[in-house]
Amino acid sequence: MPDAYDLIVIGAGPGGYVAAIRAAQLGLKTAVIERESKLGGTCLRVGCIPSKALLETTELFEKSQLHFAERGIIAGEVRVDLPQMMQHKDGVIDQLNMGISGLLKKNKVDHYYGHGRLVGNGQVEVIGTESVESLTAGRFLIATGSVSSSLPGIEPDGDRIGTSTEALSWPQIPKHLVVIGAGVIGLELGTVWRRLGSKVTVLEYLPRILSGTDTQIAKEAQKLFECQGLDFRLQTKVTSVAVQGRQCTIDIDGQDSLHCDRVLVSVGRRPCTDNLGLDAAGVTTDRRGFIQVNSRYETTAAGIFAIGDVIGGAMLAHKAEEEGIACVERMATGHSHINYGTIPSVIYTAPEIASVGMTEDDLKDHGTSYRAGRFTFAANGRAQAAGHTEGFVKVLADKETDRVLGVHILGPHAGELIAEAAVAMEFGASSEDIARCCHAHPTLAEAVKEASLAVDRRAIHS
Repeated sequence: MPDAYDLIVIGAGPGGYVAAIRAAQLGLKTAVIERESKLGGTCLRVGCIPSKALLETTELFEKSQLHFAERGIIAGEVRVDLPQMMQHKDGVIDQLNMGISGLLKKNKVDHYYGHGRLVGNGQVEVIGTESVESLTAGRFLIATGSVSSSLPGIEPDGDRIGTSTEALSWPQIPKHLVVIGAGVIGLELGTVWRRLGSKVTVLEYLPRILSGTDTQIAKEAQKLFECQGLDFRLQTKVTSVAVQGRQCTIDIDGQDSLHCDRVLVSVGRRPCTDNLGLDAAGVTTDRRGFIQVNSRYETTAAGIFAIGDVIGGAMLAHKAEEEGIACVERMATGHSHINYGTIPSVIYTAPEIASVGMTEDDLKDHGTSYRAGRFTFAANGRAQAAGHTEGFVKVLADKETDRVLGVHILGPHAGELIAEAAVAMEFGASSEDIARCCHAHPTLAEAVKEASLAVDRRAIHS
């Protein structure tokens, strides 16, 4: 048995491996346990990274079909080589996996392959394919992430009825894909397959898409997605999905059944806590299975901590990373901080959707007096030159103090533009502060400046 560790991290996703590296930098003898053959967790293996690889590639394909000629680029027949597309995606995953492995070695973090299970008395079992190894540590950090949820009457079979994992690697382009759930994952992957030629129908139980997103942004986004070819059916309750041969039948409450050749179930995610030994270790979970922690990420069991998707909140890789760093910094130094009000979120459709802070819906619900400034990309020179004029930037500021309370962007490179807003809000900036900062011309970022000016009704270009 190796010497005892100061910290053992269970799970090598974004939260886990980042926490392990930071712990090692702070002088803690650290190990990480991961049961998958590749490091990086869901985000790298079957989530953020592969989906973005496919989104980037399919956007290039769609541009070649629809927009090259209008720019004076005359190309021959452009075809899809799906196996090569998947090979590129897998290559990106492999490259980043090797990068994480190298970072662990560089920082002297030991890596154990197997399933980690807490057994009490400062010990964890690493259950491998052929053996079980016991490790000891002063502290443990659970960072096991989440897995796809389903619905009653729907049983993913890994083929015709798939989750996001299967939808990232289907060997053929579906003729008709039905997506159950109009959330982030459903819209991103629905966009991938629509661009490749699938008819895509999105079924959503709620009366709107993208629950939790600013309503004005979501409504405008739906119009744009419909123009692109996505078919939305809202307030639709799916009761069951059955497979016969290569066809799926979707039964819908109060409506005719739908028939398609593949189904993507995208109705959220649940914490991954199976067989972790939580009960034996004295770790309490809530009714939905999320591990309960205090402000220091301590569970109800002494010496056991948890971060990321497994404790709930926004299920974002970058949130897990920040929690991992904050958790181990508090272990080592007693100090660290996360401002949950300035954690951005991004949806990588085209146009992208990004936000940070409160939505108008939130402000109205809280009775907060505010002013809103809006600026459309159609009036932005860089957007015009690039041919991406859809969408707008919206800045929400306190009516009395002018402090920025939220920023919401629907438009080109929104995921990059939101960083300015997140930094501004972290430092308590006002809309006047952003408006007074000189932004280079011509850039998309000028739209953020103009929206900030619009809060005070003095935008220059609208």
